[in-house]
Amino acid sequence: MTTIGVLALQGDFREHREVLERLGVAAPEIRLPKDLEGLDGLIIPGGESTTIVRLMRTSHLLEPLRKLASDGFPLWGTCAGMILLAKRLDDTGTPALEAMDIAVRRNAFGRQVDSFEADLQVPALGDPPYRAVFIRAPIIEDIGPAVEVLARLPDGTPVAARQGRLLATAFHPELTPDDRFHRYFLEQIAQQV
Repeated sequence: MTTIGVLALQGDFREHREVLERLGVAAPEIRLPKDLEGLDGLIIPGGESTTIVRLMRTSHLLEPLRKLASDGFPLWGTCAGMILLAKRLDDTGTPALEAMDIAVRRNAFGRQVDSFEADLQVPALGDPPYRAVFIRAPIIEDIGPAVEVLARLPDGTPVAARQGRLLATAFHPELTPDDRFHRYFLEQIAQQV
């Protein structure tokens, strides 16, 4: 059975677990370095990125996660998780895992009240368009040459990308009934085993 850990320090980790379990995947909550053993991949959920980094430090997960990222381990960051994966941030923060060759701007759309949903064309997922939920969402401002953009807003702004075994989405796939992004992450892991 495939085992995808969900970083469970803060944020919407339960929702990711529920989607994975519906798909027949073991989804343990990751809170300590010992919890990383035996995983096939890891999801870093949305939440508050500064708080998640602080908790990663106090639980001694920051360095093990940096090592996993540098070793090519499958990681998927959603919203705050995308911020943590980025090599470059705007002037509001310091990169945490420095894994994915993207530059990210935090809270790019404003405050909580400015949250929205949008239909995205995601060729990797096929039709119909993907209904994405953006909550205090970041955006990708710049991408490196090895990064593939998977989805853009209608104005062309990148909001989902992949680099090797790393996946980043500025939105919250766990908050919709559409499980295609979770399936996509699982398929990418299965293809690279």
